[in-house]
Amino acid sequence: MITLLQQTDYLVVLIIGVIVGYLSGLLGKGGSAVSTPALQIFAGVNPFYALASPLPAAITSTISATTVYSRQKLFNRHVILTGALFGVPATLAGAWMSKFLPGKTLMILTALFIVSIGGSLLFSFLRKKEHAEEGHPVDAAEGHHGLIVIASLGIGLLSGLLANAGGVLFSSFFIKKLHMPIKQALACSILLSALLSVPGALAHWWLGHIDWNIALLLSLTAIPSSYLGAKTAIKMKSPLLEKLFACTLILFGLYDIIYTLWK
Repeated sequence: MITLLQQTDYLVVLIIGVIVGYLSGLLGKGGSAVSTPALQIFAGVNPFYALASPLPAAITSTISATTVYSRQKLFNRHVILTGALFGVPATLAGAWMSKFLPGKTLMILTALFIVSIGGSLLFSFLRKKEHAEEGHPVDAAEGHHGLIVIASLGIGLLSGLLANAGGVLFSSFFIKKLHMPIKQALACSILLSALLSVPGALAHWWLGHIDWNIALLLSLTAIPSSYLGAKTAIKMKSPLLEKLFACTLILFGLYDIIYTLWK
């Protein structure tokens, strides 16, 4: 532990917390996909701790952003309850399986999937008319219960395996398959990210994968920055937010692929 503390640049950790927290609130995600490689590359954090230490911060950042989205009445209760009911145990199973499965190939495949989803969303968003009206919250659960269950199990399993909150995958699923308006999709995904981060953090803590010094620093900076990110998303016009979300998926996916192959 002493060696780890000496090698870690905690000022850089704070900066990473601010940036990732803002992106979490803006894009409805936990932020682990960005913070894990950033902690290793820029702060010199041990790979095991870089993978799971952002999870406690994901809890605080998503809860902070959730306070903003809740005022807009964007949550779909049925979608969130179903996602949590099946996603939480799947996350625990995935975290337990992470001891036995090599994560590199899975990480690349997940990143490729995210890039393809981002490209598909960007194409569909660009085809929409620029003057399209802001989308109103919809009852996305109607007729899609089985699909939500399957998606929650799959996303929860990946979240546990890769030690992330699953926000990007949930929001992409809500937009692509349930046809949610962008702001409602981000609101529901960020609340589910908070719920799935709890069992993931507990499981990886039990496995000894969390450095609580790093987790605390990330949490403290993520609370105000994620709140500001969510405020930005609410004020932003939906067409612009849609394109920003799709482009970010592509960039994050490519970033994860390059990092995974390079490390």
